[in-house]
Amino acid sequence: MWRCVDQSVLVVFGQCIPTHFRGGFVKMGTKLKFLFFLAICISVASGFSTDRNSLVVSATDDTTEAPNSKEDAAPVIPKIYEMRVNTNVSNRFAKTSVVSKVKNLAKSAQEATFAVVLPETAYISGFVMEINGKSYKAYVKEKEEAKQIYNEAIEHGQAAAHVEANARDSNRFTVSVNLEPQSKAIFTLTYEELLQRQNEQYEIVLNIHPGQPVKDLIVEVNIDESKPLKFVKSPPLRSGNEISKNDDDKLASLAEIVNINSTSAVVKFSPNIERQKQLATGLGTKEENGLAGQFVVQYDVERDQQGGEILLKDGYFVHFFAPSDIPPLPKEVVFILDTSGSMDGIRIKQLKEAMNSILTELKKEDLVNIVEFSSTVKVWNVPKVEVDYELGDDPWPSYTNPEIPKKNKTNQVLPPPYEATEENINKAKQVVEKLSAYGGTDIKSALEVGLKIIKKNREDKSNTHQPIIIFLTDGEPTVGETTPDKITSAISELNTGAIKSPIFSLSFGDGADRDFLQKISLKNLGFARHIYEAADASLQLQEFYKEISSPLLNDVSFKYVSNVTKLTKTRFPIFFYGSELVVAGSFTDEEFTPPTIHGNGFRGPIEWIPKVENPVGDLERLWAYLTIKQILEARDAAENKTEYTKKALDIALKYSFVTPVSSLVVVKPNDTSAVDTEDASKNSNNRPRFASTNYALGGGSFAGAPTLSFPSSAFAANSGFQQVSYSALGPAPVAPLQYEAESLSEDFEDTFVTTGDFTTVEPETDPFEEIKNKLPWLQDILSENGTLTVSSGDHQGNYTLASENQPVGKKCAATPVNGTAGVCTPLIQCPQVFPHLTDAQIFDKYFCPLDTYVGICCPGATENSP
Repeated sequence: MWRCVDQSVLVVFGQCIPTHFRGGFVKMGTKLKFLFFLAICISVASGFSTDRNSLVVSATDDTTEAPNSKEDAAPVIPKIYEMRVNTNVSNRFAKTSVVSKVKNLAKSAQEATFAVVLPETAYISGFVMEINGKSYKAYVKEKEEAKQIYNEAIEHGQAAAHVEANARDSNRFTVSVNLEPQSKAIFTLTYEELLQRQNEQYEIVLNIHPGQPVKDLIVEVNIDESKPLKFVKSPPLRSGNEISKNDDDKLASLAEIVNINSTSAVVKFSPNIERQKQLATGLGTKEENGLAGQFVVQYDVERDQQGGEILLKDGYFVHFFAPSDIPPLPKEVVFILDTSGSMDGIRIKQLKEAMNSILTELKKEDLVNIVEFSSTVKVWNVPKVEVDYELGDDPWPSYTNPEIPKKNKTNQVLPPPYEATEENINKAKQVVEKLSAYGGTDIKSALEVGLKIIKKNREDKSNTHQPIIIFLTDGEPTVGETTPDKITSAISELNTGAIKSPIFSLSFGDGADRDFLQKISLKNLGFARHIYEAADASLQLQEFYKEISSPLLNDVSFKYVSNVTKLTKTRFPIFFYGSELVVAGSFTDEEFTPPTIHGNGFRGPIEWIPKVENPVGDLERLWAYLTIKQILEARDAAENKTEYTKKALDIALKYSFVTPVSSLVVVKPNDTSAVDTEDASKNSNNRPRFASTNYALGGGSFAGAPTLSFPSSAFAANSGFQQVSYSALGPAPVAPLQYEAESLSEDFEDTFVTTGDFTTVEPETDPFEEIKNKLPWLQDILSENGTLTVSSGDHQGNYTLASENQPVGKKCAATPVNGTAGVCTPLIQCPQVFPHLTDAQIFDKYFCPLDTYVGICCPGATENSP
């Protein structure tokens, strides 16, 4: 629980935010966490009133006067007197309920907000609020119908809220209620998820953060499987979402693990207040804020190596397949690494650190190629530690790094893959050390070159290596073909043949287009992961590689007889050691005939026939969950999404799952509180300092609404540029919303409710078109008349691009070209820095004000010269 001294600010997830910002929301770009986790928060604000037309309306009688007592000035924080988190796992299907009980001990009304952070793979399936003994149950509707119900409730003076799962990453569910003095509220949220097996285990991670010590805090995980449990353990608590290299004994969970029998276990975590304070200290938080960490349970089951296990119940079945007693396939790995200018600094340092570890993990029978790309594409000759093939022309040849000799591009031949011998691995590490960040981002050419390397090696019919492309980028395409759909189509057309190469995409930081990379991977037999820009980025890359480092089978298929229907996916291009394949469906006859499984292993084709087992719980909801997931994945990769949307919606409504195509609606009399989801990986208080004047955010007050973002590859997590973004609770001044029509994401209509009118502003001419073409990210931070707004720091104000030559200014500490001292010069007069200014984050480092003009630290200029 948090409290701010200044009554004009509101605490949101541990951050103090001015009340005049409490209404604006921006949905940050989505998308990925690897772990199954949960966060519980309660935040408090004084009662407030709102506009009926806004998304959030507080209690109808919630009018407050100016504080006239010490108690009014510093309200008593509502007490969480009980918190229980219960996860029941059966057949790898987890159902988690979160119950938080709160009492308002103050003499005045208080606003309490219940928040739960959900993993990207979880679906909310139920929510109940109990206020002073009366329950209000939510229900699931199609998105548009949910909004209509919401709007009608508002018109009739009722409270209404609906939840939209807009992000495919971690989503934060929030709901706010107004508590009268001495009144109580009980929140109960339920969500469900099929646990994914990674690195030979299932992992449940519950992020517990009540914001205050809780007298009755109990977390319980019940595991009930059809197969004997191989192990059950609870490692030390973790801090936040960063990966820790070492376990800390001081953070030992001291959880009680009871093995009921060979197939069942209970894990109970119930720290008293003193232990909660100790853990808070160990995790780097204040004792008075209580426990703030991740409670983890890991387990695995014994397996039948002859085809896995099939469970049957009430006309439904699920098939788990995870063989481990076969040798791995040798693999041919092509690393395609982004070395554009935006990778400069900590990003490329972390990439090099990760690649050094990953290269060490390659087996001697593996093959490897290293491709780097920026404005050009370069293929390295690993044994010689030099570039052997280069595609494309540097748009700024006179400013190319002089340490890199120019490549003679006549009669070039793509180099072969190189054996992962100890000597070659050491050479490959030298190649990695030579990588330097520079230029733009030519994604299409890079992927085409990678696929051509694979295809060339496929010409050798004796080659049995499993091809794998690992593609990493931190930005959007800026060189060559820049339309994502055209790039996706071209790559999918090229990646054909008897053995297609899976493309595993890694989006590094917030600048990458996650949806685009996800689509490329889904259409090319792979999947995408997001690498969060943090201190543990190198470890995230290494953890990803572990998932795909050991392919055991390719072209795996499950063949069922005719009485089996409603099948989920039955063909899988590749199976990795430590993971699991899952197929579900229904059957019509009393007799179920086991399928035949076919796959290609190290020694050739393999066939399995699985055994039928008895399940320990319901299978129908597991089937529904898995079916929706796979339909939505197919929708993500499809051009026409209508049919997939309808199929997913029908199942989501039948089984009450809140999905990207359905919403949760809560209506209760005389009070309105927000219930919605937002990207939980974003820190709403970590805002850049440059404001784009293209957007005027408004249209109503929001509380717990989804965060919404205007797409921009130019903004990195720690950039100094303002991406119009507010995440807060409570009312805000209403203003019309203006935007450039092509700037908004596709799901804008599914995300926002606003009272403002939308208008499009298109200037007749743009005097800065040339520089915007050379620096395309400028369009995201400049107004149409070339104005840049600095909203914080030492140089707050408005600055414009100089349309004609202007005098230069004073000396500056470092230029983006070589880091040496330079002179502050109007940006438009310093083209030599353009190749190095690949995004707004880098520009922020070297920005300098020049009277009323946008300046940059420029090399080669003379101080105060005209």
